[in-house]
This record gives sequence, structure tokens and C-alpha cells, in this order.
Amino acid sequence: MGWTSLLIAAAVAAGTGSMPPTPPDLSKATVVDLSHPFDEKTLYWPTSPSAFELKKLSFGMTPGGWFYAANALCTPEHGGTHLDAPIHFAKDGKTLDQIPVRQLIAMAVVIDVSAKAEADPDYRLSADDLHAWERQHGAVPSGAIVLLRTGWAKRWSDRKRYLGDDTPGDASKLHFPSYGKEAAEQLVRQRHVGALGVDTASIDYGASRDFIVHQIASAAGVPGFENLANLDQVPEVGAWVIALPMKIAGGSGGPLRAVALVSPGQEQR
Repeated sequence: MGWTSLLIAAAVAAGTGSMPPTPPDLSKATVVDLSHPFDEKTLYWPTSPSAFELKKLSFGMTPGGWFYAANALCTPEHGGTHLDAPIHFAKDGKTLDQIPVRQLIAMAVVIDVSAKAEADPDYRLSADDLHAWERQHGAVPSGAIVLLRTGWAKRWSDRKRYLGDDTPGDASKLHFPSYGKEAAEQLVRQRHVGALGVDTASIDYGASRDFIVHQIASAAGVPGFENLANLDQVPEVGAWVIALPMKIAGGSGGPLRAVALVSPGQEQR
């Protein structure tokens, strides 16, 4: 079975209801990297007790005459481009290693609110935004991975612009856009999407006090992808996403390497 057949089978197994559009031919598709690198500049939630650490264990020639390099790494689960497992906000939710891999390989739906977010850093995707997208493209398919494009990834290198505040240890003054409650309810409970992704620090907007989108998604077994990159290179319809996190047993989340597969000629907006 070829890769295209495997991707189709994965989508059908995830419960898309009807045969999905044919995934891109991997021999011709553009592969868009949706993950930021992990390094000393990686952004974490302001209250995180630590950040990404890479400790050099070996780098150089061995007594046997060959070169050898190895490192040790340490990182909180929720920082940089990462996946939130359902257990993050649901006591009985799946842990990171329990999320079916087939749920993390699916067609992409990109909803662009970058213009509205530029005007209002606290902007939240509304039900009206979702309905407008569906009038143009049709209903969001069951099992799809929804990617909210806010334009925030271009701010990644500037902590204050990205999070809205850079006070150490204080998450009470954050400002960035994300999903709204009503839109999340419709996507999760009515459209039965496979995952919610966003190019900001959270699937809840920065000023949230109840993290209601996390609650809605986690209760339904829907993971969240946060701090995504390069969504401006992914079309609103037609692309496929492969989003595979580090398989941490019992984890509430973890680092995510996600890519989008885009067929030649697809409009990118």
C-alpha cells in the first residue's frame, strides 16, 4: 500500500464519514514545516518553572577514531510547538500516548482571521466567522484538523509582541487571539473535528480566565496544537496535516513536529 492509500485509510478510520479528497502525491507535494525549532529562545507559558535545555554530552573524536555527538534535553511539556492531550483539561481524558495516530493525520481546514486579529489582539474566532468560511468552502468535514491562522507566528521572535506581555511569572496580562467558545463548540460538538490548531500560544485567547476552549476540546477527546508556524503557506482547503508528537507515556502534552502537505498549484492565501 502506498503513502496516498495509507493517508486515505487513516482519514476513513478517523471517521470522516465520506471519502475525503485525495491526499497530495508525496512525490510532488510541497511539505510545509508547521513547527518552530526548540532552542534557548523557545517560548513557554510565563508561569513555566523552566524552559528548553540542551546539554552537550559528547562532541568530538572518540578514542576509536570516529566522530560522535550526543546531547541530553529537558523541557516542560507545554512550550514551543506542542500538542495538548485531552488529559490536560479533562481528568479522564487520553494521555499523549493514548491519542490514536490516525486522528493526527487528516485533511486541513484553515480559517484566516489575521486581519481581524491585527486590529484586535484579543480577537476570538466567532460562530459567524465559521459560518462565513463554510458558505465559501462547505461544511468542515468530520475528522478534519482545523488550523486557525491569526498571523501571530511572525511575532515569534519577540516575546512581548507574541504573548502581549513579558512579565516573568505573570500570565494575567496576556493578549493574543484564538478560538472563541461558540465556534469551538460547533467545531468540536457538531462538526466533530479531529484537532484544533493555532499559531498562537493557546487554543484559548490570551486574556482567558477559564480556558473554556481547552475544556470543550479536552472533554471531547480533541487535542490542541499550539504555537504553530507557517500557516500562511497552507491553503484554506486541500492540504493534509501530519502532526506527530513525542510519544510520552502518561503525558499531558509534548513537543510536536507537524507538517502540511500541499499539492502543486493550490492557492496559498
